[in-house]
Amino acid sequence: MRWSKMLSVVGCHAEGEIGNVVVGGLIDIPGHTVFEKMMHLEEHRDDLRRMCLFEPRGSANQSINFVLPAVNEQAQMAYIIAESTEYPAMSGSNTMCVATVLLETGILPMVEPVTELTLEAPAGLIKLRCECSQGKVTRVEFVNQPAFANHLDKHIEVRGLGTIKVDVGYGGMTYVIVDAASLGFNIVPDEARELCELGQRIKVAAAEQLPSPHPLNPLIKGITQTEFVMPVRRESGRIVSRNTVIVSPGRCDRSPCGTGTSARLAVMHAKGEIEVGELFVHGSIIGSTFESRIVGTTTLGSRPAVIPSVAGQAWITYTAQVGMDPTDRFQDGFTLSDTWQEAVDEKLIKSRK
Repeated sequence: MRWSKMLSVVGCHAEGEIGNVVVGGLIDIPGHTVFEKMMHLEEHRDDLRRMCLFEPRGSANQSINFVLPAVNEQAQMAYIIAESTEYPAMSGSNTMCVATVLLETGILPMVEPVTELTLEAPAGLIKLRCECSQGKVTRVEFVNQPAFANHLDKHIEVRGLGTIKVDVGYGGMTYVIVDAASLGFNIVPDEARELCELGQRIKVAAAEQLPSPHPLNPLIKGITQTEFVMPVRRESGRIVSRNTVIVSPGRCDRSPCGTGTSARLAVMHAKGEIEVGELFVHGSIIGSTFESRIVGTTTLGSRPAVIPSVAGQAWITYTAQVGMDPTDRFQDGFTLSDTWQEAVDEKLIKSRK
């Protein structure tokens, strides 16, 4: 065997969403901040993402996390999230996977019954409270960077659908949020394909018609995801709803989506639908749940924002060595629209709106 590069990977999923973690083979990435390191990966070492996520080694329903030394001395480790078509500043399900892998593999020491960690994402410092029992991480709760509403009750024109009303919120990624019931959906598994096809069209339309820059970092992308949501209801002292996020290039997030939940909390708070401290249980298309709440409010520049907390659980599924033979004809991997819905557009990967 004569591999030209090799990565050690721990397979993991958080409430159904795959977020594998690279724990070896990547020493460090240039950059003074984790965001700069993410930019370097995107612009100069995207071969690593392709190697892990594109066929024939990867698949459309995966993300990958690159664990690195922290830049900020307050953090124990840093991580960069890579998805099928982009490098997001933050991801909740991936954060749960990274924390679980770091503790259960012994990379960071586990303290039972609770291990407190600070990890460094491209979005900034993420504080975590990990409940642990007999060597297993049974719950991961993280406090996200501030989330905010970009647009409320805006109308957009969507090809083949007409005019629809949407909200836009940021929770680590920027989401166009759509009332699923108004379009005849109930967010159940047999609707997944139709939700994905429509979600991609809505995303493109919203990105064109509703510019959504981050108030402090213009390099954070605008709208890249569609989030279909069901109405909220109050039961037993908590607020409950269900959602599914359409992850480009066209699949449903299997988890309730941590940054999507954060964005929705920001929009709900802006509309007066939730108060600080209230419990919000967010369900996914496969029935898994995240528990979340707003733990505080703040501002980003002049924009009102909330500080979300999101909790769920992750499970390790395998360990592997992923390698590249120098004679492999698919050095950059490939995608096909039969499973990726849309062949990946490099302009989408490289653009920053």
